Amino acid sequence: MNSERKRLVVTGGGAAGFFCAVNAARLCPQLEVILLEKTGKLLSKVKVSGGGRCNVTHNAPDITYMAKRYPRGQHFVKKAFSRFFVPDTVAWFAERGVRLKAEEDGRMFPVTDSSQTIIDCLLKEADKYHVSIRTNTEVMGFTKTAQGRWELQLQAGTTLKADYLCIAAGGYAQAGKFAWLEACGHSIVPPAPSLFTFNMPGNPITSLMGVATTAQVKVAGTKLQELGPVLITHWGMSGPAVLRLSAWGARELQQMQYTFTAVVNWLPDYNENTLRDYWQQARIDAGKQKIYNKNPFGLPQRLWQFLLQQVGIGEDIRWADLPAKDQNRLIKLLVSMEFPVKGKTTFKEEFVTCGGVTLSEIDPATMESRMAPGLYFAGEVMDVDGITGGFNFQHAWTSGFVAASAIAQQD
Repeated sequence: MNSERKRLVVTGGGAAGFFCAVNAARLCPQLEVILLEKTGKLLSKVKVSGGGRCNVTHNAPDITYMAKRYPRGQHFVKKAFSRFFVPDTVAWFAERGVRLKAEEDGRMFPVTDSSQTIIDCLLKEADKYHVSIRTNTEVMGFTKTAQGRWELQLQAGTTLKADYLCIAAGGYAQAGKFAWLEACGHSIVPPAPSLFTFNMPGNPITSLMGVATTAQVKVAGTKLQELGPVLITHWGMSGPAVLRLSAWGARELQQMQYTFTAVVNWLPDYNENTLRDYWQQARIDAGKQKIYNKNPFGLPQRLWQFLLQQVGIGEDIRWADLPAKDQNRLIKLLVSMEFPVKGKTTFKEEFVTCGGVTLSEIDPATMESRMAPGLYFAGEVMDVDGITGGFNFQHAWTSGFVAASAIAQQD
């Protein structure tokens, strides 16, 4: 009889919520699965990720390597990954006709280079296993009934009952948004933005928007530093090195109110001393050539000329004629150029928050709440976040699958 079917309600129509819903419905056909999404859009982060290509996961050699890419939640994801890891993600999509490819930097995308491929796959799976999807449906709170079921209070004033509840509502920027989860006994690590770019208002470097190069970026007065591609934008700096720095420094930079000094080494293979040693040879090799035209470091030409302008080196100066004072200033700029940062900007739509439900209150083997049996979590709502490169999606797939498996075994 239909009334005897047990029901799972999943809140959140993102990657983690979808993966929990479709896998629970597949693994346990007698389970009724309802997925609630508070907006009118499903899988919105999947859609925009990786510039519309969807960075599905990361081609990590092993679990230990992967776990180290999470500024928060390393031990937790390590345990969860032993149940569902990158090869499982690749196989899961491959079984449904979606092949993934790895790029040189380890990021993995569908071979179609289109996020719509991933969206279509998940929607098809939901349809195949009769997952009921309700958009524009927000959960305001939930309580346990005398019969041991969950009763969800929806925004429209209606209620919905469930035997199992999986919260995959994503990250919240404000601590107050977590109140409905605190009401069921969970404690919350206050949220802070992660994966953001650095604003440098009025800095002349912004005239180089679009220029990209590999550099080392440090936050002055801290141990924070990252090496990797840096992209100059019309508001400041972005690119993987800056985004990773923002993730590792999420708490510290929040305390600084996003006002600090970024120190950039445009030639990360050198420090001031080794560059000074190399410089003498460079002067001999290129003595008669104009310094504006001869850039021996492989830097983008626009960046090289910008640095020369900052020092005040004229376009006609030859390498052999460069005054010692200008040479010293240029060396300093190349290996430790300082940029005042005032504020942050969301990187496209790939905004991530750190913070969320305290991990000690969740069992990583099942994603079940240790405080309330029958309550599960998946994705960013937990205090887990990864750097950019497919790590946050892998956590979404893993936590969604682990929760689904545990729920399916209960029924």
